[in-house]
Amino acid sequence: MKTANWYFDFISPYAYLQSAIIEKITGKIFLSPRPILFAGLLNHYGHLGPAEIPSKKKFVMEQALWLAKKYNIPFKLPPFHPFNPLPPLRLAVSIGENIEKVHHIFEFIWSKGLNIEDPKEFSSLGKSIGINDANGVVQDIGLKNKLRTQTNLAISEGVFGIPTIVIDKQLFWGLDSIDMLLGYLEDRSSFTKNIVQPAASLPEGTAKRKK
Repeated sequence: MKTANWYFDFISPYAYLQSAIIEKITGKIFLSPRPILFAGLLNHYGHLGPAEIPSKKKFVMEQALWLAKKYNIPFKLPPFHPFNPLPPLRLAVSIGENIEKVHHIFEFIWSKGLNIEDPKEFSSLGKSIGINDANGVVQDIGLKNKLRTQTNLAISEGVFGIPTIVIDKQLFWGLDSIDMLLGYLEDRSSFTKNIVQPAASLPEGTAKRKK
């Protein structure tokens, strides 16, 4: 069974929604959860985050609520957004490749709508996934370094947004890319011939946006 890297950040409602339906592909590939810092991608590519554009932030939350209803996924907005994603990301790094516990962290934020920045609530979250001193654990320099390394690995693989699944050097970005990934897994040869190769051979135009 092939292995795919699943890159995510808890700050994204789309990543939470994907985590809730990820079982659609877990029986077809081995999925390796890779928490990364979305802000690291934004800084690398020089992009603004959705929360930095008021109208985009509003739409993202509206769409997330709509998608949750469409997919019948429990959803409750957190007390505020953006929040500091570093503690839950480091917590996820500490538990290793455990998709069930990763989803539990997502649920804490986006299903129960709890305050991830509250030390007491964060401690309670840690205990619920078997970590007695979550506030202390996430200060470990090793976890900080591993999170940075995973973010850099994502960038080296061409990841530009979250959530993204990477398999065979092919990127599948966003909640709605799961069906595209399933199509790839069903017939990789046809997908490569009819999708990947035409997209890769598209010539670059001369028109450039001024920075």
